[in-house]
Amino acid sequence: MASRIVHHGDGLEYLRRGPLPPDHALVTSLPDHSELRALGVDGWRRWFVETVELACRAVADDAVAIFYQSDVKHDGRWIDKGHLVMCGADAAGSALLWHKIVCRAPAGTETYGRPSYSHMLCVSRALRIEPGLRTVDVLPQLGEMTWARAMGSEACDAAALFIAEHTRCRVVVDPFCGLGSMLTAANARGLDAIGIELNQRRATQAERP
Repeated sequence: MASRIVHHGDGLEYLRRGPLPPDHALVTSLPDHSELRALGVDGWRRWFVETVELACRAVADDAVAIFYQSDVKHDGRWIDKGHLVMCGADAAGSALLWHKIVCRAPAGTETYGRPSYSHMLCVSRALRIEPGLRTVDVLPQLGEMTWARAMGSEACDAAALFIAEHTRCRVVVDPFCGLGSMLTAANARGLDAIGIELNQRRATQAERP
């Protein structure tokens, strides 16, 4: 039976402790500037890129790091988080294996502060996609969300399925696990899961299968 461990603490401190074991993959969604207001928008951008770089360096060369991110609008302009993820990945020497679009709302839906899609990007330093491997580029549904900033269940399952079937990783680490949506998806695919969450209430809830 797949295991689940949730630590109440700082995900960055967890990653800074050193490289993760070779069989560990990382899947997460980093907070946007509204959750780190003290940094300011420019400070948050730097923090975001540096955190992606740290996360990518934490996994083994042939393991993967997967990031689920929704763009945000600030001062009448969009902040492209997919671009920020790739800035951090490039700095870590990681390459893009795939980039999926996850529909948050049906095509044609008008939106304001959040787009009707999210990015999901998978990067690795050494792993390569097997010849002939085909995956879905657009997920038509986000799936159920445990809270407003959660990864949807369909996105979580797509990440877990890829890890289970196309990598040697058997443990999924989410350093910003929230209520544990990714942990649940990993366990459902037979993968062990480790979550780190700064908020005590969310960490306690994430421990529950």
